[in-house]
Amino acid sequence: MYISSHDKIMTRSLLLLLSIHVAWASLPLVDFDRMGKVGLAGAFSGLDFFQNKSHTFDSSTSTLLARASNGSLSPIASTNSGGRILAGCTLDDFFYLAGSFSSISSTSASNIASYTSSSGKFSSLGSNGPNGEIDAIFCDAKNKKVWVGGLFTSPGAAVAVWDTSANSWSKPPFDGLTGAEGRVLSITSNSSDSSLFFAGSFITSFQGNGTTLNDTNNPNVPFSPGASPFSSSLVPIPLQGAQIVGSPSSTDTEFSNVTNILCPAGSDGPGNTWFAGDGNQAVITVRDFSFLQASGVRLGNTFQSNHGTTGFSVTTIPDNTVQTLKYLDPTTQQNNTCSTTCPLSTDSSILYQDFLFDSPLSITGVAITLSEWTGDGPGLHILQLLSSGAFASAIDSNNVQSCFAPNPSNTTRTGNWEVKVAQTNISGTTQSVLVSDVAVGTSASAGPSLTWQPYVSASGDYNINMLVPGCTNFQDCAARTTVQVTIFPGNGLNPTVMNVDQTNTEDASVSIYNGPILPTTPDFVTTITMTLAANPTGSGSNGQYEIVADRIELVLTSANATSSNSSSSASSDSSGSNQGFGFFEWPLSSTSSVDATSTLANSTETSADQAAIGLFNGIGGNGTISSENAAIASVAHHSSGTIFLAGNFTLSSNSNNIVSYKDGSISALPENGLDGSVTALALDGDSLFVGGSFMDTSSASNDGLKGVALYNVQSQKWSALGAGVNGKVSSLAVSDSQLFVAGNFTQLFTSSSDTAGYDAPGFAVWNISNSVWVNSGGFVVGSMTFVANETSPQYIAGNVVVSDSFGASGMVMVQNSGSDVPSISPLGVQLDGSIASASTSSTRRRSIVSRTSWIAHVRLSHLFFKRQTSSSTLAALPDALPAIAPAVLAGSFWTNSTSNDEVAIIGGNFSFLPSGSSFGSSEAANLGIYDQSLATITALQGNQINGTVRSLLVNGDTLYVGGQFTISGLNVNGFAIYDLAKQQWDVSGVQALQPSSGSSVVVRSITTSTSKSNTIIVAGTFAQAGSLTCQAICSLDTSSNQWNSLGSGINGEVSSVSYAGSNQETLIAAGSIALSDSTVANVAQLTLSNMSWAEVGSGSDIPGPVTALEVNNANASSIFAAGKTSDNTTFLSFFDGQNWTTLASTLQKDTIISQLAMVPLQDTHTGNSIIESDRMLMISGILDDSSFGNASTALFDGASFIPYFVSSTVSGTAGSVSSLFHSFSTFSFTQQHFLATGVVILISIAISAGAVFLLALIGILWTLFARRDRDDKKQFDAADDDDDSIHHRPSSLLEHINAATRGTIIGASPFAPHSSEKEEEKLEGDGMEPEYTHDGDNYVRAETPSAYGGAMGTEEASRPAHARYSFDGAGEGELALTAGAEVEILDDRDHAWWYARDVRTRQEGVVPAAYLY
Repeated sequence: MYISSHDKIMTRSLLLLLSIHVAWASLPLVDFDRMGKVGLAGAFSGLDFFQNKSHTFDSSTSTLLARASNGSLSPIASTNSGGRILAGCTLDDFFYLAGSFSSISSTSASNIASYTSSSGKFSSLGSNGPNGEIDAIFCDAKNKKVWVGGLFTSPGAAVAVWDTSANSWSKPPFDGLTGAEGRVLSITSNSSDSSLFFAGSFITSFQGNGTTLNDTNNPNVPFSPGASPFSSSLVPIPLQGAQIVGSPSSTDTEFSNVTNILCPAGSDGPGNTWFAGDGNQAVITVRDFSFLQASGVRLGNTFQSNHGTTGFSVTTIPDNTVQTLKYLDPTTQQNNTCSTTCPLSTDSSILYQDFLFDSPLSITGVAITLSEWTGDGPGLHILQLLSSGAFASAIDSNNVQSCFAPNPSNTTRTGNWEVKVAQTNISGTTQSVLVSDVAVGTSASAGPSLTWQPYVSASGDYNINMLVPGCTNFQDCAARTTVQVTIFPGNGLNPTVMNVDQTNTEDASVSIYNGPILPTTPDFVTTITMTLAANPTGSGSNGQYEIVADRIELVLTSANATSSNSSSSASSDSSGSNQGFGFFEWPLSSTSSVDATSTLANSTETSADQAAIGLFNGIGGNGTISSENAAIASVAHHSSGTIFLAGNFTLSSNSNNIVSYKDGSISALPENGLDGSVTALALDGDSLFVGGSFMDTSSASNDGLKGVALYNVQSQKWSALGAGVNGKVSSLAVSDSQLFVAGNFTQLFTSSSDTAGYDAPGFAVWNISNSVWVNSGGFVVGSMTFVANETSPQYIAGNVVVSDSFGASGMVMVQNSGSDVPSISPLGVQLDGSIASASTSSTRRRSIVSRTSWIAHVRLSHLFFKRQTSSSTLAALPDALPAIAPAVLAGSFWTNSTSNDEVAIIGGNFSFLPSGSSFGSSEAANLGIYDQSLATITALQGNQINGTVRSLLVNGDTLYVGGQFTISGLNVNGFAIYDLAKQQWDVSGVQALQPSSGSSVVVRSITTSTSKSNTIIVAGTFAQAGSLTCQAICSLDTSSNQWNSLGSGINGEVSSVSYAGSNQETLIAAGSIALSDSTVANVAQLTLSNMSWAEVGSGSDIPGPVTALEVNNANASSIFAAGKTSDNTTFLSFFDGQNWTTLASTLQKDTIISQLAMVPLQDTHTGNSIIESDRMLMISGILDDSSFGNASTALFDGASFIPYFVSSTVSGTAGSVSSLFHSFSTFSFTQQHFLATGVVILISIAISAGAVFLLALIGILWTLFARRDRDDKKQFDAADDDDDSIHHRPSSLLEHINAATRGTIIGASPFAPHSSEKEEEKLEGDGMEPEYTHDGDNYVRAETPSAYGGAMGTEEASRPAHARYSFDGAGEGELALTAGAEVEILDDRDHAWWYARDVRTRQEGVVPAAYLY
């Protein structure tokens, strides 16, 4: 199959979201772990790797993003301009997204598309799909269908169905939904996933009630003048399993089988009629061995010649009582009674006659005596035992199809049920029931259920009884409890719910309903459902309850019932139909096809549809619905059976925007609902989360309910989530004890009086367990329209301005990950942005410059230029990084001496609610202690800092704080000391810093030198320390808390301080500096041993004031300085021990460099005269480059700028990184190389083999000497045995392992300065051949195949190849590869493993030969 280059690019862009390692493989591998714990601080709300910013966001489109398990976000694709993604769901491997759009990514799709994450591809869904906006979508996993709803007319009105198996669209089985706006806004399932709930703005109509439900004989029963409408409504009892005996019987085989008359298959005649023996009275005995609830018998005479019955009697079993019967005289149509001899008509027009008992009886059978006859003897054509009305048994085998019934009664069950048999009080009979054991404490929704579906032949008034077997016979009294029973009698009739106590010791018949029942039709069946009660009684037995299910009896009391006998609250329009609004239930199991766009039959109406009728009436009908734009936007079904309906409406009962429906009636929620429209609902147990455009309850009882609220179903109380959000909530989802909130808002409020709150532009996460807003993990700015529920990955969508993988307000933790990129752990708490900024900055839009490769390497020309300056006055320091709150500007690590926990102390311009504080509590500001392991932040005890913190130093249990601030009640100005152990400020005896006239104190640097104990160096902008003149830099004796000047001092302002020398004996200060003799230096050094100042190099070679300084590994001959020239040009200068040279770059004037930090690498780069190969210079701040656009950090290898991190502010503009801080005060850049584990194992094997060989040799020598002693006459000449095998080379793999071993023993490092001549001399002096050779890239390779003349000749020292598959290289000595990586084959002599070099990383190792091509 041909794949275009465009498709490849799209596929690669999409796969970047899930397998980004291909791109990341070329990023420099900074070794963060070598620096200890590492934090990255700045003024940002989102952070990402620069290379991930290939997706350009356009807020006029709708963007789909994937959210990983750690919360990080990755953009997938965007729609056409003006498009919107409003809904989505997952089915199998596909995510279906829907809304209003014509394309997504490069795929044309009309309002709906599917996305496959494994391939990263979008697909349209066939043709003839919805012709308008789609607002709702539901994935039916069981039936493999996708239901959509919205504002469209085809293929169905507002509803359509996509069949994933047939790949085709169709209208729904109910045609669609119309009326009002004709729009479906929500499709959800009920709590048991058996039905779909449709909600929106539409009208449904059901046939009205109020006419006689039944005024003729049951149409399923053949008419007979000998039956009344009442008796013909009684369902015959199936007798297929009963014992039927007719005695004596005729000898004529065509008329001798008495069972033929129970439900005759044809008309009176052979095979359908029974004759008694000629000239004899006969008895027909019908005996069942379980209880029967019977109302009488139905007898049809035979009209065959010479046979017929004229008189009979009925005796019930087991009481052996001749019953008095009531019957309708078919001639006079009068009611009569009879007993010992009842007449049976001989009129052939009378098909049958019904004879009823005075009342229904519990019997096990009857004996019918045919005492009088015509002709040769008695006979019958029909014999049926009539029930009390209808019935259903929990035992499936008992539900046999009755005569004249289209189908038998039925049951459905959930959970585990077992048959249990017991003896009854009637001798010779048994009783079978179903039982289910339920663990005590199980909720009703989680427990078993059983639903009886009795066949009802005709409408009428019925008493429904539940037969509850006594616990004595079943010996289970201790386990019995209470059950809940729900009866659904018919469409338009209210359901009934009640509890039934099953702890009765004797058999009981419990009345559970009294009222009208509708007949069974293909579209409707009366149901009686039993579950565990919400609050079951008793304590159970052995931790278990036992629920018992037996039979349901429907006792007909009247065959002329009307709907007026029902308590239904439904009302009808003038045409007699009931109208509903905004809600419709459709059972997924339904196979009928109806038309919901017109009036529906009662048989299609469910109990839940009564909610729609109540809404229609409560809103006030069509007129009010249209004028108020009423709609039901969301539905949630609680396990208790309560349905919550929410949207935009007001009921006549003053219920606003959200109501509940249960037991046939609509109820207002407390405080009459909410004061604004509701757009989303999400249930988590008993917690109902509500989102929308409201501010409070309708009665104004809780002003913390802004946009999002919590309603507790059990306690029926409203509560706030913090204090809500400052805009509309569009979508909610619940997963893993977290609530995900998407919408058009920018902030989260912590208290009702909060006017600023935490930044959260469009997406937020609420921790349900801890009741607190938490970091979402990712960062997005936009108006979000959708968040998916229970998908992996999770999807969110909306009009995105900017998005970064990681969301964090001002700080992240960084560490090695074992892969090609570091692991990022965002700040686990929210920092507030309500603190005023100490400085402002212009708004700058992010720009990402188009590039042909995945990452920009800005090559420097290495043309250096010098700048001569001779200013007599010092220039002011350039503006510092903007500190727009929340901004973290400094950090330091502290190990608690009591708990040994290492925590980060952060400072800047921010405020926060200390972890564990309740919403509305006082916030702390500008300084906090962050515990990453607990994701908590705590405030320092005592008065809070008023201002901005810019520098921190932890020395033991003492914290030194610098910046631009004061502290109420303390004499401090820009510098303070805090005792971490005692949790109190400790500034006693320390005089405050003083500014020069017209300026403010700003402490930018607090450091200490290992060569000066008990001394802290404080630097920045100030004139005095107390009364001591020490401009810009001063030392504090920590033992006496006394300030001291440093030598003759300097003039100006200091931005940064670093140290040089093996013992940090030289202090290097940078900024806008002049020495005491007025020499402009900008970078100056202080020799701490004699306190003498000197300029570093020539100050005139530095183009301007310096904002950041770094001394490369304490090497005074390798110093970097960055700053601004007088025309605001950004510069980066390098000092080589003699001269400053300014490196040409493409950094723009908007660049502000806040920090330079040399960082170690896990890999290496090509070394040069500026930076060694094992490290790079990390440049942080706001970087604006003409080649790569905006970045927050970049790595400089001495030749190239490599953009690394990019960050964003909460408004979507470019953020900044202020500092990288780490827990190790010193660390080594030297990369350690150890023997591979495999090598150590081989050495161990070799030693073991040597020991075995030595033992064998001793044994051989012992044997030889023993032989010599036995026969000293025999002489043996010892001859050298030249065994060619000792000259055979070992396998290729072992060759390289040995080479690596020897290289390790020699101690050579491939990254150290290398001299081939000296090494060869050393090796030759040791009697060894040279084993190391230079590669052309300054790498040293150990004994590669070329050194041994391997399979590749001199003409082909290596050959290129590519990786067919990715190889993890987890074993020692193995080379990790990614699919497609370019390698050099250095040795291919082993058939299974080849020795290769990664062209990119220059690392070598063995790889499976089959993995290369």
